[in-house]
Amino acid sequence: MSLKLEGIWFKYPGSERWALRNVSTEFREGEVAVITGPNGSGKTTLLKVSALLYRPLRGSVRAWGRDFWRLGSDGKIDLRRKVIYVHEKPILLKGSTLYNLAYGLLLRGYSRSEAFKAADKLIEKLGIAHLRDKPISMLSAGEAQLISILRAMAVNPRLLLLDEPVAHLDLRKRRLMVSMMRELAASGVGCVIATHDYSLAESVADRVMVLEDGSLVADDKPEAILESLREQKA
Repeated sequence: MSLKLEGIWFKYPGSERWALRNVSTEFREGEVAVITGPNGSGKTTLLKVSALLYRPLRGSVRAWGRDFWRLGSDGKIDLRRKVIYVHEKPILLKGSTLYNLAYGLLLRGYSRSEAFKAADKLIEKLGIAHLRDKPISMLSAGEAQLISILRAMAVNPRLLLLDEPVAHLDLRKRRLMVSMMRELAASGVGCVIATHDYSLAESVADRVMVLEDGSLVADDKPEAILESLREQKA
């Protein structure tokens, strides 16, 4: 199953410039897609349209076979539970790392004991027990970014959209993130990553998309695109 964008046009209120111009693509479960391009090319906007947060001015968004913006509120809520967007700047709650990881599960109807048990399992699995009881206010930028992404993963989305997910991570956390993305994809979760980091794309991407001035100018296997992009950057 997938999320399919067809002929998407979008611009922000008060702006005459199109942020997205006639973009058509598909994001599939079990696939890692990387979106790259210059600043202002539309990467974050495309993520937010795909996250069912921004309504396009033209075109359609079909989520798991359903035309999202034609659905009633119950249908939209159901599909939004499948798609999680993680902002580049972490948005976390006051309290501990453990509480933040459990919070999304509490919202999904888990009991308190179930939510905290699941959060503890995730902490143990990833080897970050030293962060378990640490107040969010005491986390480094990289730790906060990692916890923000882990919180999204904890609620078992079908499609996870990440904006510059390794921007503040040190080498160890970066390797952990790459490993998690591969594991998610292997379990059937789709990952869509917006990044300037070509080495990240090379490490995890099944395909790479290139945006320029709101238009999708390339969409292919990483090896077919990244070498050309590096040459242009040089």
